Amino acid sequence: MTAKTPSIKPNEFSKAVGRSLRRAGKQARKIARMHGTPVYIMKNGKVVAEKP
Repeated sequence: MTAKTPSIKPNEFSKAVGRSLRRAGKQARKIARMHGTPVYIMKNGKVVAEKP
């Protein structure tokens, strides 16, 4: 007898986490722009500083 595995769909919690991370990134870029500081991101496997 084989057991059926239910298909896993993204739930509301994981959707909210994604929205929260995007909102936090947007706010971090806004604050960095206000203060003239760079934002550090991963680009091609390296950490680089970019001006927002």
